[in-house]
Amino acid sequence: MAETVIRPATRGDLARLTEIYNYYVRTTPITFDITPFTVEEREAWFDEHSDGRRYRLFVAEEDSRVTGYAGTGQFRSKAAYDTTVEATIYCAPDAAGRGIGTLMYRTLFAALEGEDINRIVGGITLPNEASVTLHRRFGFTEAGIFTQNGRKFGRYWDVLWMERPLRLAMR
Repeated sequence: MAETVIRPATRGDLARLTEIYNYYVRTTPITFDITPFTVEEREAWFDEHSDGRRYRLFVAEEDSRVTGYAGTGQFRSKAAYDTTVEATIYCAPDAAGRGIGTLMYRTLFAALEGEDINRIVGGITLPNEASVTLHRRFGFTEAGIFTQNGRKFGRYWDVLWMERPLRLAMR
């Protein structure tokens, strides 16, 4: 099995990140985007998720091939929300379930340690037990469920919102 390297994303990764994301756009309710993106359409997203401070973007790479990404982005645009970030994580379909998400989140949250961040939040379309389990592993707790708030593939989906402080209390 190839070694997995976690590193900061570069603009050269954008085509592969778009390819991974578009798989989920086309085939799952995990994202509520319904139309695949071009690489050019994802440039603003890349810039927002990789400012090198509050917003970080990391990729998992095996044998020079990107197999997933994890990052943080703006939660809401109002200034009082600035110390809350929203986490995002996606693995290539052939890389899911191999622990890559754990490696990426470990690196991401460690990189954020010195930043002025109070809360990390994440929205998970249900059902998605693998994502819920991953987030719990990293100290996220359930904040609530928005019911039937996204329509995709001809049905409505619930979204579980989870949160954690940046700095977890020692247990």
